[in-house]
Amino acid sequence: MLQIPEHKIPIIEIKTDFDVRIFIKREDLINPKISGNKFWKLFFNVNQYLESKPENPLLISFGGAFSNHIASVSAFGNEFGIPTIGIIRGNELENNWQDNPTLSEASKNGMQFFFVSREDYQNKEKLTEEFSAKYPNALIIPEGGSNAMAVEGVQYMLGNDTKDFDYLCTAVGTGGTIAGISKFAEENQKVVGIKVVKDNSLENLVKQWSGRDNFELIDADENRYGKISDENIRFINWFFEEYKIPLDPIYTGKMMQKIFDLAEKKFFPKGSKILTFHTGGLQGIKGANLFLKGKHRPLIDFENSIF
Repeated sequence: MLQIPEHKIPIIEIKTDFDVRIFIKREDLINPKISGNKFWKLFFNVNQYLESKPENPLLISFGGAFSNHIASVSAFGNEFGIPTIGIIRGNELENNWQDNPTLSEASKNGMQFFFVSREDYQNKEKLTEEFSAKYPNALIIPEGGSNAMAVEGVQYMLGNDTKDFDYLCTAVGTGGTIAGISKFAEENQKVVGIKVVKDNSLENLVKQWSGRDNFELIDADENRYGKISDENIRFINWFFEEYKIPLDPIYTGKMMQKIFDLAEKKFFPKGSKILTFHTGGLQGIKGANLFLKGKHRPLIDFENSIF
């Protein structure tokens, strides 16, 4: 069985000129390799799996070439001595994945890869059946790590230090993190999720997992997954210069930029205490900069200072 880590996560106030107070909980510091919400989403899934005492345990999951989830699953397996397999979207990567920073690091963590076409990747139910037949003792974790057990794990992102906030805010991809925050929030707290994907099914899914309706989903200004705008890069660079806190361009950068925008537009009542969750994803900065450099666009300019 895995032990819950004893680690104090700092909550830092972000000084602004708004008439609300904004704080950030640095869940990205829970583990240097298994960042933020990914740690807790995997923790409960893997613990339940290990309780069954599987013979030759194995973790299998899905993700794209720069997936935070793939990076975290590989690191989780490496840290706890469990082999891992990544089913990777895009068979064009099969012969040159060594040039990809996320996959290269995952391989160093011991992960094996199976590359599938983008078309085949869409049918994850079929892929799950195929890999279940091939590896009957394996734990197959959904893309992004979100399921009912992941929601239970997210409760450890909340505690006595989060009870006094009026709003709890997080980026939303597959819905597991906001569902956990919603489920375990205090009765008086409102939960705000900043969607970084276009998925109209998320609201019902989050309600199903959390059993509550104390949350609101708001689109990020660029909510197509993986879309990186020059404006967001400028915000991320400014935020690091101002607060010395790194954000990533897929999740936390979009979330924090939108929270600032909402605060400026008086979305939050005057005097509100707003807690945002830094859910990690910083490993994706290397891949983002490779993409941006190839397009001759502005870069995230603090990469060398955090890696």
